[in-house]
Amino acid sequence: AAALADAHGRSRFGGWRNLPSQPQTKRYLMAGEEHEARYRHTRTGLAADAPGVRVVHADARTVVLEVDGVRRRFEVARYGDQVYVGPTALTALSRFPDPAAQRAPGSLLAPMPGTVVRVADGLAVGAAVRAGEPLLWLEAMKMEHKITAPVTGTVTALHAAPGRQVEVGALLAVVEAIAADAPAVEANQEDQ
Repeated sequence: AAALADAHGRSRFGGWRNLPSQPQTKRYLMAGEEHEARYRHTRTGLAADAPGVRVVHADARTVVLEVDGVRRRFEVARYGDQVYVGPTALTALSRFPDPAAQRAPGSLLAPMPGTVVRVADGLAVGAAVRAGEPLLWLEAMKMEHKITAPVTGTVTALHAAPGRQVEVGALLAVVEAIAADAPAVEANQEDQ
């Protein structure tokens, strides 16, 4: 219901196609779990992409669905990223999430689409690196871009190889930071 209410405004402006295409997808977070809704724009309006579900009516505030022959009416309200379907709160998730927000600490992501032209000599999983040390070079738009280690640590993953083409946000390598020396910290605390 939330996805159909959100799609309602777009369906009036040529959302349907002459040829079948992939369904549209909306993702929501509800009670800590991610849920996905799929729908299609058709010549006659919106259609749910779920077995046994028929859209009877959909506008920005009210959606009526027929589920296995039973009609249900849903009131939908939106406040920023929060969507309320009756008393149920959902958080709308971005269709194109920022890859940097989903990365593990120490991940090196491709800043743009390009080709890996060089990997530092001796760079392999298990290699020790220093913060700021050049690890790989990416060619994009006829320029070379140097990718450096974000922290001092150990390479735990390496997905880059010379000649490999990468998309923006592709994971190139992961550098795990060296943990602080715990015994030295304890010794300092005892001296105080």
